[in-house]
Amino acid sequence: MHCHGFQPKGYATTDCASRPSGRSPPGARVTSDDGGPIRVEKLEPRVGATSGGPPRPPGKEIHHEETTCSGELAPGSYGKVVVPEGAACLSEGPVTVHGGLFVGSGATFVLGSDEAPGDDGTITGGVRAVNAASVQIHFATINGGIDIQGGSGPFGGPFEITWNAIEDNHINGSVSIEGYNGFWFGFIRNHVNGSVRLNDNTLLDEDANEYVTNVIHGSLQCVGNSPEAQTGDSEGQENQVTGAKTGQCAKLH
Repeated sequence: MHCHGFQPKGYATTDCASRPSGRSPPGARVTSDDGGPIRVEKLEPRVGATSGGPPRPPGKEIHHEETTCSGELAPGSYGKVVVPEGAACLSEGPVTVHGGLFVGSGATFVLGSDEAPGDDGTITGGVRAVNAASVQIHFATINGGIDIQGGSGPFGGPFEITWNAIEDNHINGSVSIEGYNGFWFGFIRNHVNGSVRLNDNTLLDEDANEYVTNVIHGSLQCVGNSPEAQTGDSEGQENQVTGAKTGQCAKLH
């Protein structure tokens, strides 16, 4: 049976499920009995608590303070935010981060949701991740670019499957997301002031690597991705790029 991606939130276990267009997959468990069809179950994330003190109210920012996040990141202002190895840091926003976001190996960071449009905050100092399980950022301003290298495989983390979703953001700085090996990845509806490199990302979901409806003031490079960069079921539009479009993204419409 030919199956795509995920089923929307609020579902029961089923055989073949479709991820809603332009949305990130909800928390799910993916199983298969005796090689049969993929089955998907909704899960609640397993998280702990945030350390490093309470968030600072507006006007009381401590720009150099470091917060280690393992659990909920409450609305407020922070200096540097670090998600340690294997931890999960979840926030509905809005948050203001002054010292950058750093996501460790096997860790998960989630800010906002594509199902709740709004202003989820500002991250100044950029986003950096090495072998993270999932990095999901929605409706935020990111000053300093994004550098996500590697992954930790398609299974694990608080949702038991992993995915990167960079959607509906304003990004000032270059973007490099390379070598990710999770279940799904989408780079959708972002405005970027800088070059974008989406290379060597190998995902388990055949509907992954959706790179669409972005406005990029710079170049766009997509090489070595599997599946190839695509519109998928996002129903997205062609990327608007002021510089060169090379690799798989050159033929992406």
